[in-house]
Amino acid sequence: MGSACKDEREDVIQAWYMDDSNEDQRLPHHREPKEFVSLDKLAELGVLSWRLDADNYETDDALKKIREARGYSYVDFCEVCPEKLPNYEEKIKNFFEEHLHTDEEIRYCVAGSGYFDVRDHNDAWIRVWVKKGGMIVLPAGIYHRFTLDTDNYIKAMRLFVGDPIWTPFNRPHDDLPARKEYLETFVQKEDAGTAVDAAA
Repeated sequence: MGSACKDEREDVIQAWYMDDSNEDQRLPHHREPKEFVSLDKLAELGVLSWRLDADNYETDDALKKIREARGYSYVDFCEVCPEKLPNYEEKIKNFFEEHLHTDEEIRYCVAGSGYFDVRDHNDAWIRVWVKKGGMIVLPAGIYHRFTLDTDNYIKAMRLFVGDPIWTPFNRPHDDLPARKEYLETFVQKEDAGTAVDAAA
């Protein structure tokens, strides 16, 4: 009777805390018992998400509105799989190296699926599984990494404000202004809220 409405984004984006196993990075790496993370919790970390119509991305009004509102003027596509990506083995290792960017990382999965791992406020890994129709924005300054899942294929639209800069800064790069701003906006704000709650 009083059931909450399901968030349609959860059909194409799911998140959970990762275990500490060194097994194949393409496996789900759930903790035992499984610890799922809500998309609202991801938003608290600055990770935004949408569910869009991947079969009609060329004419999708919802995508057009997001691009206009957020200033995403640049777009291209990246296919990650052994057959399509030159220097695949080297690139997939680089993608999985923990890093940050000085600008947002915007990825819209139009085919396949993959994992975007992000750090929470306590530096624990959260695995974000993005499937066809899922679009996420990782904020500038968040430590993250990417890997394929066991299907070994993703085709992603990459969006950017202005000319794209894809430079990764491997951890540690805590001195970068983008990192400091991220901490001030998302982590220290959360810590301050926790301290207020504890004092109440």
